[in-house]
Amino acid sequence: MRFFSTLLAGVLFGTGLLTSGMANPAKVQNFLDLFGSWDPSLAFVMGGAIAVTMPGFWLVRKRATPFFSDIFHLPQRSDYDAHLVVGAATFGIGWGLGGFCPGPAITALPLAATGALVFVPAMLIGMAIAKFVALRVWRAASS
Repeated sequence: MRFFSTLLAGVLFGTGLLTSGMANPAKVQNFLDLFGSWDPSLAFVMGGAIAVTMPGFWLVRKRATPFFSDIFHLPQRSDYDAHLVVGAATFGIGWGLGGFCPGPAITALPLAATGALVFVPAMLIGMAIAKFVALRVWRAASS
């Protein structure tokens, strides 16, 4: 049952990304272009996502345990550090330049969009490099 609920959630999420236009980098870049061809429609997509997520988190926190696991895996930290700020800024710059974030980019792969076919491999290489660098920094700090 866990597999099917995960599959259903992924298909629903991907369908929402395609339907809303989040998998179209031109639409995302137009949303970010405040002084050019601004398209405010993605603000409604984000507002809808927040309107669904907020009560969802509230309901989740009311339960003693999740449906398909022993414990909840919710964020516990509330502090900010340089790694978080630099990572968020890098993510935002990449999102603005490429017009994709990871979810919509992967959703756009089956459409064989040129942008997605370039972005996803570059994203995976960047993730591997970041993991390699973080591992080296962690090893250096622990020795």
